[in-house]
Amino acid sequence: MPLFKRNPFGHILWIKKWLIRILGVISHGRYRRFNELQIEGSEIIRQLPEQNVLFISNHQTYFADVAAMFHVFNAALKGRVDNINNIGYIWNPKLNVYYVAAGETMRSGLLPKIFAYTGSVSIDRTWRSAGKNVNRQVKLSDISNIGKALNDGWVVTFPQGTTTAFKPIRRGTAHIIKTYKPVVVPIVIDGFRRSFDKKGLQIKKRNVLQSMVIKEPLEIDYENETIENIVERIEYAIEQHPSFLKVLTPEQIKEQEELNEKRKFWS
Repeated sequence: MPLFKRNPFGHILWIKKWLIRILGVISHGRYRRFNELQIEGSEIIRQLPEQNVLFISNHQTYFADVAAMFHVFNAALKGRVDNINNIGYIWNPKLNVYYVAAGETMRSGLLPKIFAYTGSVSIDRTWRSAGKNVNRQVKLSDISNIGKALNDGWVVTFPQGTTTAFKPIRRGTAHIIKTYKPVVVPIVIDGFRRSFDKKGLQIKKRNVLQSMVIKEPLEIDYENETIENIVERIEYAIEQHPSFLKVLTPEQIKEQEELNEKRKFWS
């Protein structure tokens, strides 16, 4: 790799590689030691093309979700089957993996700026800014940058734009799908909200079962499906449609908590 080779966003690749290595080593124990990450569907990762892949997922923390995906993607590409054992996979990480994030979040301090260098496609949210509701136009440069990232590799996006469960899907994701026609791979995660703080930087609770289910790519008729139809399909694919809501009785909640306590994770 040439010393100063850059990606389409101007990031020097050897710097990005070392940041991913260092952050990968630091974060690995969060999914293997303090808590255990249960993975399904890693074989799907190995079947994907090198470029124009869009991962859509529900969202539970600012950073821990994405960090886990970096681990899972790289482990799968190095032959791990539904596990992130043996962190050697992080030595030569896939460098054309990006994730869509709010610009204000990624500019909020030194650590987020370091995270941003590993692959953030920062956008200005049209509905929320500085903790207040806003209503502003989508920046064409934001859409263009997501397209640039798709042309270079894989992009992770969280279509709800928030860590709050069962919030509406933002139509922008459907527009991106119709415009760039990527391979759309749904991911459903759970357990991150219980094990980490909202930012995903501090461990809030140990021995929590975290899970990541990678689903088969969606079959989309890019030309004929409407924005509304794609939005609904995203809701179902990442299990955030209102039909997935269920009300648990106190007895069911207690049973679920007892079951979580009894779970033993593999070593």
